[in-house]
Amino acid sequence: MQVYRTFHMKDTKFKHGEDFNKRKQKSTPAKNHQMKVRQRRMKATGIVRRIDDLGRVVIPKEIRRTLRIREGDPLEIFVDRDGEVILKKYSPISELSDFAKEYAEALYDSLGNPVLICDRDTFIATAGGSKKDYLNKNISDLLEKTMEDRTSVLVNTQGEYALADGNEESLSAYTIGPIIANGDPIGAVIIYAKEDSLGDVEQKAVETAAGFLARQMES
Repeated sequence: MQVYRTFHMKDTKFKHGEDFNKRKQKSTPAKNHQMKVRQRRMKATGIVRRIDDLGRVVIPKEIRRTLRIREGDPLEIFVDRDGEVILKKYSPISELSDFAKEYAEALYDSLGNPVLICDRDTFIATAGGSKKDYLNKNISDLLEKTMEDRTSVLVNTQGEYALADGNEESLSAYTIGPIIANGDPIGAVIIYAKEDSLGDVEQKAVETAAGFLARQMES
């Protein structure tokens, strides 16, 4: 049964039984440069896991919590010539990021209120608001819970709310429409206001946008 380890560990074994130090001596300058680039990009955990007879590997709870990997989340699998197996979180709606940006701008032009569109982890589009406060920022627990509930919400109560993780701000109203594709929440459309109230028009707008984006993913 084979054990996968990160490439920089001293006891890493390659296909023909040679250890890392011997392999390193045979490396070309180009390969050494590639290895240094990977070392900068990858963070060692020191964790080793065995593969079971079905090819499954357990991702430790600490890593799942840090990377916000939930049960049922899709992961992309990448491999390279050095025998590395890389798992990357997969965001279906991120494939529509350009389209989502255009849709957000259209909603803002029509309704006059700031618009946000997010996937399960970060904001992928924003219009009418501060991009530096939202774009590519992690979503808050409030948004995550609303997506899990799979129901749109409309709140017209002045208060401090965090749409982006760790960034509370004074809002007068907000409405959230979860994007549900194939029965799973994959993102949300949000309209918010800092002074005015929101109504059924705005709530229907986020529901319509969420439904349209979901159908784009399912088609």
